[in-house]
Parts: sequence; structure tokens; C-alpha cells
Amino acid sequence: MSKEEQVFSGGVAVITGAGAGIGSGIARRCGEVGMHVIVTDISKERAEAVTQEIRDKGGKAEAMVVDVSKPAELDRLAADVFAKHGAVRLLVNNAGIETIGLTWDVPIERWEATLNINIHGVIHGVRAFVPYMLKSGQECWIGNLASIGGFSVMPTQTAYIVTKHAIEAFSECLFLEMDVAKAPIHVSSIIPGMVKTRIFDADAGVGEPTAASKHRKVMHDMMAAYGMDLAEGCRRIVAQMAENKFWVSTQPEMTADTLARRIDFMKNQSDPELAEQARQLLE
Repeated sequence: MSKEEQVFSGGVAVITGAGAGIGSGIARRCGEVGMHVIVTDISKERAEAVTQEIRDKGGKAEAMVVDVSKPAELDRLAADVFAKHGAVRLLVNNAGIETIGLTWDVPIERWEATLNINIHGVIHGVRAFVPYMLKSGQECWIGNLASIGGFSVMPTQTAYIVTKHAIEAFSECLFLEMDVAKAPIHVSSIIPGMVKTRIFDADAGVGEPTAASKHRKVMHDMMAAYGMDLAEGCRRIVAQMAENKFWVSTQPEMTADTLARRIDFMKNQSDPELAEQARQLLE
């Protein structure tokens, strides 16, 4: 029996944005290790498709439609899940979108969607679930989707980058709050590097400035060529959460390299500088 099975088998997992990408990969892996998976997504069709995949492999899953940008829907999700199942062993606040464009060119609606989904969806997911988790008195796990982008900067990906910096800070504070509260809840900051998903697909950029399409295409092709297999990345994520790790990286070497550059930048207090490779991407 694997460590993940020992820790998670038989428990309930709730994963937001699980109809595609990393959320769907984590949902499938949770199904494989014996969890009852609550697959939530803003799209009913996507949530049901992933749910059926899990069931087809002998797992247990159910689909729920949730818009994480609306705190009331996360309150409803938590109330419904605990009323039905009594406990949640694993919560993964995964839902997120990528937004590309110069800060002043990104429309208000896209800015608000990015902030509400990527930041508020995580914060209110925690706010909604933790009181129930504490009341249950059981050992629980929470994983928040940060990113390698939470330790770097990239012009024209500002909207996304700033949300991931925020989630990293939030997760660190949350970890300390659990310690202060002596709560039996483990917190992980999930830091994907380049994992193959549809986040840079053209249809994922609806509402972005027209000029963003070139950058999106370059990133899409780069991910397709060099990205880690989704199933492998999510296997690593679930395994590290089962080991109670705060830092959960799909590609630890990439994380370490990015952190080293960030530390050097802050120690030297130098001006932000664009790497030549990144500059070429933007030209």
C-alpha cells in the first residue's frame, strides 16, 4: 500500500476547478488511491466527464457545479458536502485562470475574473471549509494552488503572476495559523512548474486583449514541447501532500532555481530585469 493510500484512502476529497488541467489530474489520482472525489467545476459537462472517468476505473466520484468567484457558492459547497459525507479529508483549492496582456489593456471584466477566481476562490474555499474541518476533529489536508510564477515576475502575465504571489503568502500565513490554533490540518502550497494543461489554449483567453494571442500561442507551444505529463505531475502532488509537505513541487529543481534567482534579486535590491529569453518571447 502506498503512502497516499495509507493517508487518503476512504476519505473525501473536494477539488475545485477539477473539470480540466491540474484539478482533473489531482481528482483522478485521488480516485486511484481510494478517495471519494467531489469533482467541482463551473462547467457541468467537464465535471461530469472527469467524474465518469474516475468511476470507469472503479473509483468513487460525484460532480458538483461551483463558481469559486462567488463566496456564497463555496459556502453552499462546504455545507452540502459535510451534510452528506460528515467529513472532508482533503481540500484542494485549484480553480484558476491565466490572463495575458499589459495591465492597462486587460479589460476590467477579465481583471476581476482573474482576481476573484485565483485569489478569492482559494481564500473563501478555506474560509468555508475550515470551520467544518475543525468541528469534525479529524486530521485534514488543504492544498492551495500557487505556481512557480509565485516566485518570479513576467510582464504581460501580470494579472496571473500577482495572484500566485498572493496565494503563496496566504498559504504561508495559513500554515502558521494552523500551528497557532493547534489544528490538525496540514497546509500545502502546490507549486506546479510547467505541466501539460490547456491553460494556454486559445479558447482560454476569451476577454483578453487581441495582442495577447501571440504570447498565448508561444506559451502553448512551449508547454506542449517541454511540459511534464499531467498524470505524473499530479501523482507527485498527491504523494507530497500525503507526506505533509508544505512545499509541493512538480519539478523541485525548477522551483529551487527560481527561488535562487528571486533570493539573489532581493538580497541585491536590484531593479527588476527581464531575462533575454523572456524578452524574445515578448517581441
